[in-house]
Amino acid sequence: MIIGIGIVAGEIWHYLDKKQETSLSELTKNIDRSRENILMSLGWLAREGHVVLVKTDNDYRITLRKDA
Repeated sequence: MIIGIGIVAGEIWHYLDKKQETSLSELTKNIDRSRENILMSLGWLAREGHVVLVKTDNDYRITLRKDA
């Protein structure tokens, strides 16, 4: 399980590196992984300080941390 989370975290990192910013709903549509795996991977990236999550009205905006 932990290896899968790490792999998806890498996919999210590369996606954000190309897009600069995305919403959680856009991310779950464009990365072909389960929502649960994406959420676990985002949690890992956030805990490690690699992404910034900002709550919007009914979604989250996600960016890579600039100093990461």
